[in-house]
Amino acid sequence: MSVWLAVLALLLGVLSLVLEVFIFPGFGVAGLTGLILMSWGILLLSTDILQSLQGLVIALAATIALFAWGVHLGYKRKLWHKLTLGDRQNKDLGYHTYRPELQELQGKKGIAVTKLRPAGTAEIDGKRVDVVSEGGYIPPGSELKVVRVEGTKVMVKKL
Repeated sequence: MSVWLAVLALLLGVLSLVLEVFIFPGFGVAGLTGLILMSWGILLLSTDILQSLQGLVIALAATIALFAWGVHLGYKRKLWHKLTLGDRQNKDLGYHTYRPELQELQGKKGIAVTKLRPAGTAEIDGKRVDVVSEGGYIPPGSELKVVRVEGTKVMVKKL
């Protein structure tokens, strides 16, 4: 009976870890539950509880040490800089979120250059503009009308 309980705990622990990675990323509740269930399953399968606890503590300490070493190595070799954006987008360098010329497109007509599902590119007044469709998929070559402009978002609908 206890063997089946241990196997069930191990399987549920693995399932919880898989759910944490692929379904519920973020808070870690499923991952923590998975680790607890797997540890409990290992303890149930062991003949000597003290020896199993000692093995789990050593494995946990080794995992923490390897993780810390990996983070240190990542900073030392500047691997983290490849994963993050180090540059700031300042206004004085020409980065602006508000584009007043987009307001002029309000009510104008154009042609979808790419598929809009819902985002894509359209040609309006001879300019290529990133647009978002109001009603879902629009095939390329369709006639469009700009229904509203909100900041840098240009909303269009198919005519």
